[in-house]
Amino acid sequence: MQLFFLARDFVLGFSAKDYNELSMRVTLLFLVLLSISSWAATKPNIVVIVADDLGYGDLSCYGAKDLKSPNLDSLMASGLRFTNFYANCPVCSPTRAALLSGKYQERVGVPGVIRTYPEDNWGYLSPSATLLPQALKTKSYRTAAIGKWHLGLDDEAHPNTRGFDHFHGFLGDMMDDYYKHRRHGQHYMRLNQESVDPEGHATDIFTNWAINYLASEAKEKANAPFFLYLAYNAPHTPIQPPKDWLEKVKAREEGIDEKRAKLVALIEHMDDSIGKVIAALKENGQWENTLLFFVSDNGGQLNVGGDCGNLRGGKQDMYEGGIRVPACAVWPGVIKPATTDFTAITMDIFSTAMEAAGAKNAEDLDGQSFLPLLKTGMQVAQKRDLFFTRREGNLRYMGEVSWAMKRGKWKLVKNSPMNAWELFDLEKDPLETTDLAKRQASVFRDLATAMRGHIQRGGSIPWQKPE
Repeated sequence: MQLFFLARDFVLGFSAKDYNELSMRVTLLFLVLLSISSWAATKPNIVVIVADDLGYGDLSCYGAKDLKSPNLDSLMASGLRFTNFYANCPVCSPTRAALLSGKYQERVGVPGVIRTYPEDNWGYLSPSATLLPQALKTKSYRTAAIGKWHLGLDDEAHPNTRGFDHFHGFLGDMMDDYYKHRRHGQHYMRLNQESVDPEGHATDIFTNWAINYLASEAKEKANAPFFLYLAYNAPHTPIQPPKDWLEKVKAREEGIDEKRAKLVALIEHMDDSIGKVIAALKENGQWENTLLFFVSDNGGQLNVGGDCGNLRGGKQDMYEGGIRVPACAVWPGVIKPATTDFTAITMDIFSTAMEAAGAKNAEDLDGQSFLPLLKTGMQVAQKRDLFFTRREGNLRYMGEVSWAMKRGKWKLVKNSPMNAWELFDLEKDPLETTDLAKRQASVFRDLATAMRGHIQRGGSIPWQKPE
């Protein structure tokens, strides 16, 4: 053995002393590289599941008495369940734009709902905005979007154009029928750029497409992790559950209102579907290394039976019922099961996912990572303001805007263009019953000043496609 080392030193032209030093350095370098390689191999898969119009009180783990959501209840119990999670907006497109960009929706050109008809369209996703799948690609993630898109029909807004390797879903806003999959008679189901016309309930279709994607990733056995954005249409209108699910709810909940029964059935059907997706992750061996977020895009729609708990308002409102939503984060072996009152917002998912992937976040993001909370359970004192924007069309709004702002316990609200600004103390008045705008004049002025600055900042971004 000694002769071997001598011969090696001779061949390499190093003295024993030199060789020992070199050997030590090589060993250290190897250990560093091994550590980096090990870390890279454990970058989590990232799954974001978005429900459409799911109210704060529309899961049994959030207090629903007439609804059974065993799969989402189990999911939330296995991770961190939020009681103070906010949607960026009380309607669909802006929240989705904020989630995928990590910025306030008006800063990426989507202050309102992107609709089929140009005259009633109030958003244009900025071509220069970097979306989460594009950012994750810098860390070699494979990316897929399945389900509802609702961020534009133009080629420059198409999921494949905006960083998703794979798109299997509905390009438009809402479906007029869960079985026919049309909007205003137009067909928007796509497999990447190709039109597809599947049969069945949209919730089942999206679930099956998600399961197929996960199976393909497992079969591929690629070293790269994946990012799956799974956005359901449910429980958005039309409230159209499968008949067997509706019959089951009616048989169980004696005397339940017909309208409420349909919504409960639609939610329970979605819950069952999400359970199937979770089961697929586990069966494929992907679950243990997956960071999963679940969130609703806004509050529940009250006039179709939605339940926002005891919060004021619902979908379309800047009151708590419109913007506070059920949410959780799950990462087996990393996140300890708990419930938190930590305040987070949809756009924070971007920064959190990026940090979990080991990527550096851009400096101009508005969202903040809550990964330290997920890993340690310890809350960090928050000193930021949160702003909420909604621009809307039709004959009611005519393109005007409603706003809200939250700073600690204080909340500034202009719930409608026709309403005056209101100020609430959410600690003492969580139901937003007493307007303190006149009695707390100095607080009102401070928040109003910040609100004006935010409005000016967002006003520099076009929200209509340039001609």
